[in-house]
Amino acid sequence: MDNQNAHVLVCDDELDLREMVQEYLRKRGYKASGASGGDQLRDILLSTPIDIIIMDINMPNEDGLSILRSLRPEHTTPVIMLTAAGDVVDRIIGLEMGADDYLGKPVDLRELEARIKALLRREALHGAKKPQTDTDNLTRFGEFSLDKDAAKLLAADGSEVQLTAMEYSLLKVFSENKGRVLNRDQLLEQAHDRSWDPFDRSIDIRISRLRRKIETNPEKPEIIKTVRGIGYLFDPD
Repeated sequence: MDNQNAHVLVCDDELDLREMVQEYLRKRGYKASGASGGDQLRDILLSTPIDIIIMDINMPNEDGLSILRSLRPEHTTPVIMLTAAGDVVDRIIGLEMGADDYLGKPVDLRELEARIKALLRREALHGAKKPQTDTDNLTRFGEFSLDKDAAKLLAADGSEVQLTAMEYSLLKVFSENKGRVLNRDQLLEQAHDRSWDPFDRSIDIRISRLRRKIETNPEKPEIIKTVRGIGYLFDPD
């Protein structure tokens, strides 16, 4: 998807900031809507397809983390959280809850656009469907099947397991490197656009969250194993 077709929803209680971001994005060809809080954001999601959500963490009444918690896992729309500069705790909690990226305030609009573009490229890559000619794009492990043509993780009963874009990226990378130990740099290289500079421990946080969805006992993982001092090993067998 290019930016001409992307619809960005900016959720922030600060009207001046909200309108500034919307105006900036519209001048660059995006569709942009605004929401002052969680209730308005949910109303928009019910009626309008949204490609990216930009959401402030520190809002009155209902903060951004509470809103994010209520959205996941029913909504897998990529979310960029806006945090106070240096607020590491909020960043970690946001990643745990399913945020796809974060950006510190005050917002650098050029960097914000770069983050949006990176997420859109990743979403387009994952959503692209290819003619199915064999079963190479179906990886089975445990009670799950990763369908890379449909960009979905399916449980044994055929129901879809909701994944964020980054969780799907990681699982896809692991499925393509079965039996191979991957360090954090390799995971970032294959799962992300390198222009994005992620929080140092974001891979660990997301793998922990992914384990809670696919492992029988996340505390003793058998599918995504930790190789101490090196990285991670995908061992579906």
